[in-house]
Parts: sequence; C-alpha cells; structure tokens
Amino acid sequence: MDCLKKKKRARPAADQDGLETDQEYAERWMSIRIIYFTIFLMSLGFSIVITGVWPYLQKLDPGASKEYMGYVVAANPFAQMLFSPLIGWWGNRSGSIRQPLLATLVVFTAASALFSALEVLPVEARKHTMLASRFLVGASAANIAACRSYLSAATRLKERTAAVSMVSLAQVLGFIVGPGLQAAVTALGEKGVSLGGGLRLDMYTAASWINVLFGVVNFAMFLPVFFKEKRIAAREAMLKQGADSEEATWRQVKPAYFSVWTLIVAFFVLSFNFVLLETLGTPLTMDQFAWTKKEALKYMGILMAIGAVIACATFIAIVPLCKRFGERRVLIWGGFFLMVLGRALYMPWGSEPALLASENTTVTSDDGQSEQVGCPPSQEWCATTASMTVLQFILGFVVTAIGYPIGITLIQTLYSKILGPRPQGVWMGLVTGSGCLSRCMGPVFVTYVYTHLGTTWTFGITTAIMVVSMVWLLIFQGRLIVPEEVEERQRQQL
Repeated sequence: MDCLKKKKRARPAADQDGLETDQEYAERWMSIRIIYFTIFLMSLGFSIVITGVWPYLQKLDPGASKEYMGYVVAANPFAQMLFSPLIGWWGNRSGSIRQPLLATLVVFTAASALFSALEVLPVEARKHTMLASRFLVGASAANIAACRSYLSAATRLKERTAAVSMVSLAQVLGFIVGPGLQAAVTALGEKGVSLGGGLRLDMYTAASWINVLFGVVNFAMFLPVFFKEKRIAAREAMLKQGADSEEATWRQVKPAYFSVWTLIVAFFVLSFNFVLLETLGTPLTMDQFAWTKKEALKYMGILMAIGAVIACATFIAIVPLCKRFGERRVLIWGGFFLMVLGRALYMPWGSEPALLASENTTVTSDDGQSEQVGCPPSQEWCATTASMTVLQFILGFVVTAIGYPIGITLIQTLYSKILGPRPQGVWMGLVTGSGCLSRCMGPVFVTYVYTHLGTTWTFGITTAIMVVSMVWLLIFQGRLIVPEEVEERQRQQL
C-alpha cells in the first residue's frame, strides 16, 4: 500500500529557507521565462531584417547608398540607447515593469507593421520611413533594461549565473535566429504574394510580419493572468544581513564604480564587434564572393542558424566552466580571447583582389531579375586589396559564435552581482545603453571604413580594439569582485 501512496512533492531547494512557497516559486519562474521570451523577441526585432535591409532598401529606392543603410541599421540601437535609462527609471519609479513593457510592445508591433508596408508609400518617402520604423522598433527594445532589472530582483544569488546565461542565450539566439528566419522566407522571392491594399508578403516583408505576430503573443503574456511579478533578491539579502528593510541592504554600500564602468565598457566593445558581423555580413559576402542578393540572404541565414546551434552548446558549457575556472578567467580567455581571434581571422587571406562588378558580371535570377555581382568599382580598394576566402569567413564566424556568448553572459552576470540587491533599473539602462551605443556606432563606423578603406582597415581596427580591452581586463581582473566574495574571504581570514 505504501508504494501506492502519492508522494509529497519535494520543495525546491530555493524554497527551504521559507522566503517563498511552492506556488510563489513556480510563479516567479514563470515570470522569468516570459522575460526570456521578451528579450529574445527584442533581439529578433533587431536582427530579423538586418540581412535583408540592404537589398530591401535597394528595391525601395535604387539610389540609396550603403552609408544610408548604416543609418537605417544604427537607428534601432540609437533609439534603444536613448530610451533604455528612461524605461529603466519608469520601472523603478512605478515599482512594476508591466506598464512599460505593455506600452513598448504596442510600439514594437506597430513599427514592425510599418516596416512591412513601406511599398505602399511614395518612392521619395520610403527610405526615410524605413529609418523611422527602425527607430521606433529600437525605442520599444529599450524595455530590455527593465527586463534585466527585474531578472536581478527576481533571482537569488546562486540562481543568477544560470539565469543571466539564459537571458544572454535568448538575446544571442534572437540576434542569430533572425537572419535564419530571413533566409527561410527567401523562398517567397521578391514578388511574393499580395495581401491586398498594396501590402505584400515577400522575402523582405515576411520577416517583419513575423515580428508583428510575436509582438501580439508577447503582449498577451504580460496580462495579469500569466505574468505575476515576484521579487526575492532583496529579501534574500535581508535574511543574510539581518537587515530590517530591503533598502537597508544596499543604501549604505556604494557600487564599486570602477568595476561597474569597466564592465559597461567591456559590454560596449563586445557588442560593437558582434554587430560588425551582422551589419557587414550581407554586403561583405556580396562584394567578396560575388553572391547575388538572394544567395547572400540564403547563405548568411544558414550560417547564422549554425551559429545558433553553436551558441546553445556554448551556453550549456558556461556554468560548469565557471565552477571549474572562475567567472573572470572564463570571461577573459573564453570570451575576449576568442573574439580577438575571430576578428583577426577576417584579415584578407586571398592572393588576388575580389571580382569587380561590371556588365560582364550581370546574372539573371529564376524570376527574371537581373543584377551585377562582385565588388563595386566605386570602392577603389576593391581593385588592390586581396580578397577574403569563404573558409576564413566561416572560421571567423564560428570562433565569434563561441566567444561572444561567453563574454556577453559573464559581463552581465558579474555586473548584476557587483551591483547587489539595489534597484537596478537605471544601472541596467546604462549597460543596455552601452550595447546600444556600440550597435549604433558600429554600423555607421563599419560601413564608412569598409566602403572607403576596405577589409584590412576594418578588421585591423576592430582587432586592435579587442586586444586593448582584453589587456585592460587582465590587468584589473582583481577589481571585478562580487561583494559576497569579499565577505566570504573576510570570514575565512577571521
């Protein structure tokens, strides 16, 4: 009979100190998983159209330049940078993240729909409206600051590394899966199918329509029936410190400003170098390998999908690696060193310049569309600079797909732990803003340097930036100490 008795479910280890019930524990983790999806969607909103921006812009306005493409790509992170501290402050001020998240998801959905409807507008207004739509998508993505702040408040210290790893996985998957979805919809072709009223579902607009659908779903997730805010970090700190209030756990302890700003700058550098690949990937492969627009979207999408698999495997390895070697060592040697190597691998290997575009390099696609392939003669360096190879492009991407997730995860983990249980909305706005600034400056800087100076200067400069950042972290890694580690060392000395 005993074996037939229903066993009582063991309480989660996190609940055994009495800070929360089983139901509260389940509700807390449901809210955290909704945050994971939101961060994934905001990253997807940036990346899903990135590989298609250049050919889509050329279709909408054949006279648009690559420099203008850089502005279109940069509009998203620029808006996110401007609004991240404000959204973080809004979340802190209201004591709830539901309102700012619902508001920003409405903006996200409407702006994504606008991006897909550009062909309805007069030709002279299309590229400027594209810029505006990407700005609004970026403004909505400022809610990531509030999401990260909530995650820090809704997780215990021992849960933080794994939780931040999942957030980083969601963010990186959003960046990587987006181009994969863009590649999947290339089967629709440039003509696609009519939706009525001048709207079309084609290889350029389908990606943004996916954003619209996901935006509606995400909005529903934050309704009270699904999302219940549960904050535990401050209560945990109160228990450990014997404090009388949540505010007392952090009010008398100032943040380690040097460590915090070091991590903000490191976050900027990593994001800057990753956006280099996303922004430049499509035009670079079209120039260097003489791929057509459709080929570039397809092959870049496949490569990004492979990168997503690599990133997943990398995230699984982060926690055990940190237990064995420590978070700071893994950050420097697993994150920054691999990113340095990834940039250096992109220095040209070829013995001959890339094929120059001309009338003799014109190809016609299956649907009758004609285009010139090869490196544009207007980019004078094309005629003298050695070409890249497909092999080095793939190798550099694979190394980056391993290094970036490690670096970005551990920067955010250490950042959150160093700040402690204090409200982190504004602080998360600052680190989010630094990543946005990098993604804002990156496209403009990269497209300008690449267009005017070529691959050697582009990847030479970015490699040098990574090397300097890595050396700085090596010198000052001893300052990146979590307060709990300091207290533990002091207890051991006593």
